Amino acid sequence: QVQLVESGGGLVQAGGSLRLSCAATRRIFRSYTMGWFRRAPGKEREFVAAIAGTDGSTYCADSVKGRFTISRDNAKNMVYLQMNSLEPEDTAVYYCAAAAAPTIRTREYDYVFWGQGTQVTVSS
Repeated sequence: QVQLVESGGGLVQAGGSLRLSCAATRRIFRSYTMGWFRRAPGKEREFVAAIAGTDGSTYCADSVKGRFTISRDNAKNMVYLQMNSLEPEDTAVYYCAAAAAPTIRTREYDYVFWGQGTQVTVSS
């Protein structure tokens, strides 16, 4: 079992930056793909970004491409989401998740472990 704990959320003005962190309570195997999802008020949870466990390749949703960057540190059991040029539309609860798959996954059902989420609020 993998437990994931997110941190780094908060309130920021539009155009600002935040860095989300996700800590795993046990070793994340290199074969796990790590992802970030978000749920905005009144909307379905959606994919944000993922990083593969094998080669570290990354993929971001079109809505955040060029603004958000996902990274991981396997030695520290950490995954990060650097968010720049934040917009009010980025306001959501952000979730860290782990998929027992070596390559990029973008669908919720591929992810077997989830964190509790961290709130990000972007004011205009």
